[in-house]
Amino acid sequence: MRIQYKLSITFVLLLVFGVTAISSYSIVFIRGYLMDQAEQDMRTDVRQILVSMQLGGDDTTAIRPVLEAISPGTIYDIRVFNSQGVLLDEALRSDAWPEEEVELQFQISDTIDFAGNSQVLPGSVASSDRLFIYGSLMLSDEPFPFLVEVSRLKDEIYEPVRTIRWIIYSGMFISIAIILFVSFIFSNYLAKPILALTKASQRIADGETSHTITLNRTDEFGTLALSLNRMAERLQEDNKRLIETNERQKQFYADIAHEIRNPLHTVSGALEMLELDALPPEKKTKFLKSARNQAERMNRLFQDLMTLQKSDLDPSFIHPRPFRIIEVIETLEQAYQQIATDKGLDFHTKGDDIRVLGDPSKIEQVLDNLISNAIKYTPDGAILIEWYLTGKMLTIAVSDTGIGIHPDHVPRLFDRFYRTDKARSRDQGGTGLGLAVVKTILDAHHSEVQIDSKPGSGTTISFRLRLVG
Repeated sequence: MRIQYKLSITFVLLLVFGVTAISSYSIVFIRGYLMDQAEQDMRTDVRQILVSMQLGGDDTTAIRPVLEAISPGTIYDIRVFNSQGVLLDEALRSDAWPEEEVELQFQISDTIDFAGNSQVLPGSVASSDRLFIYGSLMLSDEPFPFLVEVSRLKDEIYEPVRTIRWIIYSGMFISIAIILFVSFIFSNYLAKPILALTKASQRIADGETSHTITLNRTDEFGTLALSLNRMAERLQEDNKRLIETNERQKQFYADIAHEIRNPLHTVSGALEMLELDALPPEKKTKFLKSARNQAERMNRLFQDLMTLQKSDLDPSFIHPRPFRIIEVIETLEQAYQQIATDKGLDFHTKGDDIRVLGDPSKIEQVLDNLISNAIKYTPDGAILIEWYLTGKMLTIAVSDTGIGIHPDHVPRLFDRFYRTDKARSRDQGGTGLGLAVVKTILDAHHSEVQIDSKPGSGTTISFRLRLVG
């Protein structure tokens, strides 16, 4: 069942229950009020009837003329009994009551004590269909008072209730019709955005994250529509990132397999050649060196993979502490000075003895990768490592005069296994993970990598560390 129908039915049921409860209470209250008012009016009228009978004559013969005079204009049924309960006369607006009814009324009236003068007797008597008021009438020719009975049908007393009930229920049915019309329009006004939001959310759940909900409202529905649109946009962005991540992961696994396969083939081929008995010594030395180089390459690959794995499992895998940056750089200078000299490059360092906060072994790994790349991609010229103060931070820069980096490669330069020149990188023993490791370690130090490079004019890669104190 659609929500507008549910809302319409709910409104109608609330109306019916509310009107029924109020009308039932009102009718019961009105019936009680009418009965009390009728009794008060009847008691007043009985006093006037007794006075009329007293003024009409002082003996029994005067009763009938008075009743005949009263009868045409009265709304009551009047009967007169003597002290023995014998009906003397009556003024009825309808046919005479059956005899048993007379006896019944006498039995009822017999329960009332007669007073010694003409008066309205206290209390009233009600049967299933009538209200009775009694009065005592004293005449001179009788030693005992007469009983005057005035009664009225309850249906006549409750006659206004029928009109009121008809008005209430007519109004209720008219109200139901109006409520049905108004509630349908109102519920449709409420249900329309809900249905639109439901359909839109289903489409988004089915994968249509590009779907946009157009709902020009400023209430809660409009706010919900905006929230769903933002959710769809975020899902779309997340979906794109997941697709990109999945593609990179596939490429990552393919690159790992390729990076391992090549050195394994080289080592396998070198071992096969070393098994030849007639292999000259210089050839054996060459194949041994090749196998050793490939083994070192695989060792560096697995070390880089372990570093990246630790960072993936625990972003705070570093252990910062104060240390002297010059100690790390001097260690690397000793390791790479001869390598640079053998390649015909000038290797220089420049900076003061400054203490910084960081993980010295990880910072050494960062600089090792940067210096290794600088030497690798610099055919001739110089390598410079310098550090200097920038405000409350220490900037460390590794510069070279090498081949530089094309701007198209810079955004993906720190991706895992990304190479600007895949063939050359593998020939030179690169793992494709060096710069990814650099980015991971510096991210853990909350340090951003800066690249300044032009093709053919060299490259400068810098980062910053916090000072101690």
